[in-house]
Amino acid sequence: MAKYLLLKHYRGAPASANDVPMDKWTPEEISAHMTYMRDFASRLQETGEFVDSQALAPEGTFVRYDGEGRPPVTDGPFAETKDLIAGWMVIDVDTYERALELAGELSAAPGAGGAPIHEWLELRPFMTAQPTDPECHPA
Repeated sequence: MAKYLLLKHYRGAPASANDVPMDKWTPEEISAHMTYMRDFASRLQETGEFVDSQALAPEGTFVRYDGEGRPPVTDGPFAETKDLIAGWMVIDVDTYERALELAGELSAAPGAGGAPIHEWLELRPFMTAQPTDPECHPA
């Protein structure tokens, strides 16, 4: 089994086919989308492929260390210029092909008008043990 992270982007990914921002959806459209997401996760729980998921608020701040005794540095209140993550799901599957299959299915969650979003999802494998070949990572 291999773990993969599926990332849903607010911004930063290519536009989806049904490219209506969620803040323009009706309450019923949002409810249908969330139901689809919960049902998808429930089905993966039954197969043992679901690990965890969470929706995220659009607000966020980049933070970095700025040296001993100094406050952290932030990027400012300019959220509209950032690539923002809407949520994530971790899956644990037997093959990369299965991860692609599930990401494709999740991409079809309903959006505005009940039509599938066909959004782009970022599929990222979890890092496993580091390579031990000294030619790949010389000391």
